[in-house]
Parts: sequence; structure tokens; C-alpha cells
Amino acid sequence: MKTYTFTEKKDTRSGFGAGLAELGRTNPNVVALCADLVGSLKMDKFIEENPERFFQVGIAEANMMGIAAGLTIGGKIPFTGTFANFSTGRVYDQIRQSIAYSGKNVKICASHAGLTLGEDGATHQILEDIGLMKMLPGMVVINPCDYNQTKAATLAIAEHNGPVYLRFGRPSVPIFTPADQKFEIGKAIKMTEGTDVTIVATGHLVWEALEASKALFEEGISAEVINIHTIKPLDEEAILKSVAKTECVVTAEEHNYLGGLGESVSRVLTLNNPAPQEFVATNDTFGESGTPAQLMEKYGLNSAAIIKKAKAVIARK
Repeated sequence: MKTYTFTEKKDTRSGFGAGLAELGRTNPNVVALCADLVGSLKMDKFIEENPERFFQVGIAEANMMGIAAGLTIGGKIPFTGTFANFSTGRVYDQIRQSIAYSGKNVKICASHAGLTLGEDGATHQILEDIGLMKMLPGMVVINPCDYNQTKAATLAIAEHNGPVYLRFGRPSVPIFTPADQKFEIGKAIKMTEGTDVTIVATGHLVWEALEASKALFEEGISAEVINIHTIKPLDEEAILKSVAKTECVVTAEEHNYLGGLGESVSRVLTLNNPAPQEFVATNDTFGESGTPAQLMEKYGLNSAAIIKKAKAVIARK
């Protein structure tokens, strides 16, 4: 089986910062806005090189979304930056009314998503954002897996005409995808070939899925791992092709099982090819304070949980 290794760990938010800085040098229409979290969003280099194209809005996220929508009217491509909780839950009305409803070309860039925000706790974590954003008509939802893919996604969404939600995180995670990759919105990536179970993963859980597949292989179980970096539009063809072969699927995400990737996959299977499915996700709960590793362990968002669910779903075939 194909295996993946890494030589470095880095936070995905730094991938966003690197991509934004590159866009600052190559696309004069790109502008950036931040709600008092420049350091956390790694926007420093863009600001240093393009001070006239940056707007510090302060702790006024709703205003930031309205300003971003207005900037698109003049042909600008605004990238907004704050924590995922404040990028979605706090400003949902402004996103719906000012951005999504009129199809404004705003890129909503959200760091510190999911449980791995860690010690800041439940008030700053969000496990509902994918569901909130994917339900908005016309909204693209992207959740890349490592530094390189986040950088590539940041570059790609500048070329897409329409609203995008780009979700990334705080902790350092393995870098295992190519630095020179071409990011295709809506195109899943098959990471490993397998015949016994399909593991469909997104974000931080892609690496955990790869680790699970290695452990399963040692037990004689062949797992096919698919990296779903774009949750909407979903690559239905890739999922259906894999499940037609394996006849079962595990979905893995750092999000509530209600409203996330898993439910999107369930819909595709129900309409086209019903098959057993198990969910690796939070179980309709808020998070709490703790280190990222402690929280991923407690809430069952790691390779061990994926292995357990893979065996369970295979037994249901």
C-alpha cells in the first residue's frame, strides 16, 4: 500500500498566511481585512508588503463582513480573517444577507476551527461551522489537511468567482502533501487504494485516516483513504466509485456529526448507493478546554477511533 511520511509539522493557518502573501504579490485586486487577530491569522507578511490593501476592522466582525461585501463592488477580492467561531456563528446574518444572497466575491478565511483550538475552550471553538456555511446557497466550503494544501487552496479561491468559506487550524500538524500541488475546488484526492473499507476524511483527520489505514493494513484490512478538502461542492463521483468497490464507508471530521461532511456523504449514498456508514465526529456536543491532543483523544477524533469505526462498518456489510 502507499504510505505517507513527513519531515516537518506546521500549522495550517501559516499555510493561509503564506498563500495570502503570495497573492499580495501577484494579484493587485486582493485585499485583506482582519478583526484584531493579525498574528493569529498570519497576515503579517501581506500587511508588511501591502499596507494600503489591508483594513484593520477591530473587534467588529459583522462590520468586517459588510465592508468586504462592499469592496467587491469595486472589483476587489476581499479575504476576511478571524477565528472560525467569529467568522460564522457571530456574523451569520451578515454573511447570509450581504454576501451569500447576492453572490459577493468574498473569501471568508477562518482559523482556529474545531476542537484543536484547545485551551481557549468551548466559547472559542466551533463544531457547527461547516454545517452553517454549506447550507448557504452558492457558498463553497473548503477544509484543507496540511500547510501545503492550505496554501494551495488560498491561491485557488482567489481565482474562483463567488463566496468561499476556507477553514483551517491552529495546531502544528504533519506536512504530507506536495508543495507544488494544484488545488482543484470540488475534486477529491485518493490518498490510498483499498478494497475493504472507504475512509472519507477532511482537514486534520486526513493524516489520522492515513495512520489508521497503515494500522489496518497490518491487520489484513485494505482501506481506501479519500481526502475531501472541498465539502461543497462535494466530489460525489469519487465517493460513489470508491464505495461501489468497498461497500462501506467511514467519514472522519473535526466537526459535529450533525451537519458536517458525514451527513453530506450520507445523502449521496442514500440517493445513489445505500451502504453502511460510521461517523468519526463529535457527538452533538460542545468542546472544552484542553490541549489539542487531549481533546482529540477524549472526543474520539484520531486514528484509533477511525480504526474502531472501520472494523465496525466492515462487520455491517
